[in-house]
Amino acid sequence: MASANLPQVPVPELLDPEGEPQLSEPQTDSAVPAVSNETTDTTEATPVVKPTGELSDMVVQLREAAPATRELECLATGIYFESKSEPLTGQLAVGQVIANRANSGGRFPSSYCGVLFQRSQFSFVHGHSLPSVPRANKQWQTAVAIAKIVDQGLKASAVGNALFFHARYVSPGWRLKRVASIGNHIFYR
Repeated sequence: MASANLPQVPVPELLDPEGEPQLSEPQTDSAVPAVSNETTDTTEATPVVKPTGELSDMVVQLREAAPATRELECLATGIYFESKSEPLTGQLAVGQVIANRANSGGRFPSSYCGVLFQRSQFSFVHGHSLPSVPRANKQWQTAVAIAKIVDQGLKASAVGNALFFHARYVSPGWRLKRVASIGNHIFYR
């Protein structure tokens, strides 16, 4: 069946001929934020990003398997295990809560890792180590990108300064101010 003059839409090759997953190369047009992995200081490995564009565009530009620092790995791990199946705005919100806690001025530990390892706060943390994640998994790579966006303050989240969240299917009876409901989570401060 012949198609009526439909426009051609470029589709990135995500699989190589051998069937191995591949990430498409970042776009370089001006509508997409520019990413530079070049640094002169070897201790600073976080890419520099122009804070423009939609959240989904930034995720595409920043998606990678390696988070660059232990703190970003902790933030990405929290995002991954708490919200990997949520919309990007929900993942951003979860990351923002973790960052808000780290920046709470002493109410919570002052680092992303400290927030995750705080006793009885995150159900996926057992003991003093993070669970392993499949680094080739696109959901992990998205979590890494969201962690970078949160860490660099590139996109504001609808949860603002929320410090708590829970899944919709639980009802903890908290007497906190509800600030947002995104995806499967409800956020409070």
